[in-house]
Amino acid sequence: MLKQINGLHHVTSIASGAQGNNDFFTKTLGMRRVKKTVNFDAPDVYHLYYGDEQGTPGTVMTYFPFTGARRGRSGAGEVSTTAFIVPKGALPYWQARLATFEVPGIETGTRFGENFLAFRGPDGDGFALVETDDDRPGWTGNGVPEEAAIRGFHSTDMRLNARGAAGTAELLGFMGYEREDSQGNVTRFRVPNGNAAQVIDISEVDAPAGSQGAGSVHHVAFSVDNREKQLEVRKALMDTGYQVTPVIDRDYFWAIYFQTPGGVLFEVATNEPGFDRDEDTAHLGEALRLPRQHEHLREALEQHLEPIHD
Repeated sequence: MLKQINGLHHVTSIASGAQGNNDFFTKTLGMRRVKKTVNFDAPDVYHLYYGDEQGTPGTVMTYFPFTGARRGRSGAGEVSTTAFIVPKGALPYWQARLATFEVPGIETGTRFGENFLAFRGPDGDGFALVETDDDRPGWTGNGVPEEAAIRGFHSTDMRLNARGAAGTAELLGFMGYEREDSQGNVTRFRVPNGNAAQVIDISEVDAPAGSQGAGSVHHVAFSVDNREKQLEVRKALMDTGYQVTPVIDRDYFWAIYFQTPGGVLFEVATNEPGFDRDEDTAHLGEALRLPRQHEHLREALEQHLEPIHD
């Protein structure tokens, strides 16, 4: 069993437009845009990162906004909900705020003894805010008070068929997650002694496979401290039979990727070097940063990419 995994590092999804995506996370949810860059494999598409003040691993939601992308189809083999932590007592504030911004799909409930507020993003993305005790500082953007600010990730909920659920549960166990509880068709896993973003839920469903599009999660990334621990994880996964990519430099972290039995793409990302490697913390996410191999395209990309007005 691996002991290098800390919990979530980031979650990456697909959007249908940059401006609407930026407005939702910075103006509605009050998160900070910590990086404005481009997709390494498709530099004509942004890669936008939102998180806390520094983009701490375990707080960062990232997006590929493909302009005009069709919506994904919900089904098995995908992440259905990405949940963030807010302080206890903050949900009434958020229910009123989301209603003011006319956010759809607002529902309240309780799961595993924790109160949550579910809602939908601009592309139908599934989100939830969960009340817990969490002493991480929140980013108080666009008028969100400290006592209600989002602290970072709580969990992801993966909708998987029976075979995918069993295989993914076994994988999570190998990655150091422990089965904590079950409620209905949902099983909760938690990595002990990890960061605050240490929960994964698996919902077993009898449904056809979903298809990715706007509003879909592209991949889920798990945190390790450094490249040495990442290489240990990579070797262990490959020794177990998983096909794992070589280590890839993503400028702000090093990444490896592999496909899970349930169909969700997993990444293991390093906490180093961080989002301040090319920008001062006070100005994170303000300028367009390009990977070195795409810097020669700057003039063309600045003319092509959709302007983002903050």
